[in-house]
Amino acid sequence: MLLCILGTFQLPLRYAAVTRAFTGGRLFTFETEQTMDLLSRAEAAFLSTAGRLSWIGPTLARLTLGVVFIGTGWGKLHDLDKVTGFFTELGIPAPGFNALLASSAELTCGSLLLVGLLSRLASIPLIVTMIVAILTAKRGDLHGLPDLLGFEEWTYIVLASWIAVAGPGPLSLDRFVQFFLRRSGGSESTARIAVV
Repeated sequence: MLLCILGTFQLPLRYAAVTRAFTGGRLFTFETEQTMDLLSRAEAAFLSTAGRLSWIGPTLARLTLGVVFIGTGWGKLHDLDKVTGFFTELGIPAPGFNALLASSAELTCGSLLLVGLLSRLASIPLIVTMIVAILTAKRGDLHGLPDLLGFEEWTYIVLASWIAVAGPGPLSLDRFVQFFLRRSGGSESTARIAVV
């Protein structure tokens, strides 16, 4: 049972219609039931609004990552010699192959994220690419957890992980494909497998 402790009084909150508190020698009266009812209604309204707007988070994360990785992938593919040289300096094995692989993964997976197609799968190569970037290019700047959390690569890992776990949200081709498969007579499990 919740207790409301005010001054030297100890009243059960459930039974008290009015709770009194002494502050600075003055008597204040709080109408507990009305206040709790108001708070409950405010909470319900907030949660209802938040539920209706829940599509914004995954959509913004997906669009942001898509635009960022399309740009970086495109730039790297159009200057592979420079990227290969940088990978050679970092000591990454097979620098030419890995430069092409990382650039292609960023462009392809970024494009898939932008339109929301195979989003969960597309986020995995991007997570791997960012982990490699932190372990190679950013290793000298990493002196502790605050440094790691300050890297933009870490932010990309977090956003891509969220998409991999929670999905791309309702404004995506994944959701459209899932809806289409259900309407065309496919089973629920087929629709889920199709959009991963």
